[in-house]
Amino acid sequence: MKLLSGTASEGLSADIADVLDMPLTDVTITRFRDQEIFVRINENVRGEDIFLIQSTSAPANDHLMELLIMMDALLRASAARVTAVIPYFGYARQDRKVGGRTPITAKLVANLISRAGADRVLTLDLHAGQIQGFFDIPTDNLFGQPVFEADIRAEYSRKDLKDIMFISPDTGGVVRARALAKKFEADIAIIDKRRPKAGESEVMNIIGDVTGRNCIILDDIIDSGGTLCKAADALMAQGAKQVSAYITHGVLSDPAVDNVNKSALKEVVITDTIMQPQKVKDCTKIREVSVARLLGEAIRRIANAESVSKLFD
Repeated sequence: MKLLSGTASEGLSADIADVLDMPLTDVTITRFRDQEIFVRINENVRGEDIFLIQSTSAPANDHLMELLIMMDALLRASAARVTAVIPYFGYARQDRKVGGRTPITAKLVANLISRAGADRVLTLDLHAGQIQGFFDIPTDNLFGQPVFEADIRAEYSRKDLKDIMFISPDTGGVVRARALAKKFEADIAIIDKRRPKAGESEVMNIIGDVTGRNCIILDDIIDSGGTLCKAADALMAQGAKQVSAYITHGVLSDPAVDNVNKSALKEVVITDTIMQPQKVKDCTKIREVSVARLLGEAIRRIANAESVSKLFD
């Protein structure tokens, strides 16, 4: 098999290559003066099992188009199979019609990836589980839970673990919170919030007693951080000892870093599914953990026709 990386996931791809003890295939990706993307695969890939690693993070359109063009180049170079490894699947929040005459863009992007030549998709913590069914090709949706569990056990003392409580930021995230809480035999609480309009939220109530607890908010995406920071403030107001957050995809649009710095949050832990600018790296309240080993093991299992579901146990 061969590993290829797009420009959106160069650091993570290099780490995955180290995990698998194999080099990344040489690829040239350039842009013409009008910003058209040009791709050349510089090694023979005929008959190879290809794993193409590329998040469709900001700029989402450029990185998505780059992914599609790379898959077309591989298809025309007679690759035997192409697995699109998409650590962060952009457009996932547009997974349903929110009103009249609106698109379901997550389905459109799934169609584009399938038609461009992908034989399989490997991704991580999709925003909504039903997106897995938007693809007409085999799709594996991994969870960041094993990475978070290991980090929590390493970072929290035995005393702190006794007071731990996992927080779902909304009713849709209860399954995620309950799954991790089960590993620690811990309680969960739910934040009931109202969203007056897109991009704004207001915390209304907390379901559960968080008094004196080390609260950990679990979510799949942090964008501007406004909702998360309001949730942390509400938890502290209800008597929580401290509030941290473990979030898979650090979209972190402006003014996310400023919001996190000013908030009651002790720490926000994200994964490396999205390459971060220096401003995020310099933020002392934001810490990154790697999913390279998780994705590398999944790639190895797919290449060897082994069970990927074992990674969920």
